[in-house]
This record gives sequence, C-alpha cells and structure tokens, in this order.
Amino acid sequence: MSATHPLSIGVFDSGVGGLTVVRALRRLLPGPNVLYLGDTARVPYGSKSPRTVERYALSCQNFLLERGVDLILIACNTASANALPALVAASPVPVIGAVEPGAKSAALASVGGRIGVIGTLATVRSGAYPRALTHIDAAVKVAQLACPLLVPLAEEGWTHGPIADAVATRYLTELWALDRDLDTLVLGCTHYPLLQAPLGSAAASIFGHPIAVVDSATAMAASAQAVLAELHAARLASANQGRLSVFVTDATRLDELAPRFLGEELGEVELIDL
Repeated sequence: MSATHPLSIGVFDSGVGGLTVVRALRRLLPGPNVLYLGDTARVPYGSKSPRTVERYALSCQNFLLERGVDLILIACNTASANALPALVAASPVPVIGAVEPGAKSAALASVGGRIGVIGTLATVRSGAYPRALTHIDAAVKVAQLACPLLVPLAEEGWTHGPIADAVATRYLTELWALDRDLDTLVLGCTHYPLLQAPLGSAAASIFGHPIAVVDSATAMAASAQAVLAELHAARLASANQGRLSVFVTDATRLDELAPRFLGEELGEVELIDL
C-alpha cells in the first residue's frame, strides 16, 4: 500500500450507538477514512445467543474487510464480549474490541482498585469486563450492574433532565449497594456516553467521593490511534479530513437517532443487505 494512500478504519455495531466511537475517532484521528456499519435490522444483539452474536459479528466484519479497511473496531460491547476471538482469527488486519480498551483505561484511572461496570444484560452476564480487569491486575475488585433503561433513554434523547437524573440515581444506588468504595465507573455500552453527565453527577453524589468515569468509546479511539501509529505512522499524518461512509441494514429512525450519537449530520447513508 502506498504511504500516501489514506488509512481506512472500519467500525461496526448492532445499531447506531457505535457512532459515539466514530465521533471520538474523528476527533482524535481526523485523517483516516471511517466506514461505519450499523446492523440495525438485527438490533439488539444483547438478547441473542452468543453463537448468533458471533455469526452476526463475523458478517459485519467481512463486509468491512471487503472494502479494504486497515483496522477493525468492534463498537459493540456484546459482540466484543462474545465474538472477539473469532473476529481476530478471521481478520487479516488488527481488531480492537470495546472491552479491553475500557478495562485498561479503568485500571489506570482507579486509585484503589475498586471498579464499577455498567452495561447491557448480555455484557454483564458475559463477565468480559471482570476477566479483562483481573487479567490486568489480579487484586482489582469489580462490581457490575445491568442498566437496561439507559439505551432507550439515549435513543429517545432523554439524556438530561429529571428522568435521566432519576434513572441514573436509581441504578447507581444499586451499584453503591454492591460496593460503597468504588472509585471508578466504566460506561460499558456505546450508548452510555450520551448520559455521562447525569451518570457522573449521580455517582459523585451517591458515593460521596470522586469517581473517575471511563468512556469506552474514547478509550477505543485512543487504542486505535496507538495501533495505527505503530503500524502505519507514515500514512497517519494527514492534513485532510477523512471521509465518513455509513452503511446500515435498516434505516428506521436513522435520521432522528444518528446525529445524537455522531454529533454531526450523517450525510449519505447506504442501505445494505448482509
């Protein structure tokens, strides 16, 4: 590949939540082109079996690989938790999941090794975050809580105000009951960065001491930057804004939802069949 050829990053998720990862990528790495695939016809992955999630994730990855991407980001905690080994084995380019970058950032942020993780039911049941965190530091203590109402709140745009505050308070009170000494909170779902303000505020109030909030979308973007800097340093330095190409398997509510997660208008979107 020519050193002047622009880098290309493939990102996929079961829906539009992974656009928070694209948002972080375009802020941190403006040069590379980004191809985003939202498998919106089969969302949510969280209610599917691990075997089905793996099959869906492999079809998404294959779609992006066929378009010549240099790096794959799995912007779906459920797919990362259930399908990462199969995805890595099937890819000729590096693959970054959602769990490892968030776990590493949390381990670095935690002062006392007491980390809370909130996510979908499937992500929590998988145990992926506790495994990743204890692999980094065997002494770390992890408390997990499934927070199913946060995804619909983010998609409805109810990210500020009394309803968001009440839901955040209810969930984090349950997390506090599991471990009152938590010092770090991992937002283990790509929807959750939209609710970072009420979650952070509720955490500080309930725990009564500073809580570091780790956003897995930002952690993934930083991991992508490190990988590309090591493998493609000459092609990474580009003064041009990379192109964003968006593909979805169903366009229902896309115009309404996507700008909330991406922070900009989508532009042209291609509807595909996997």
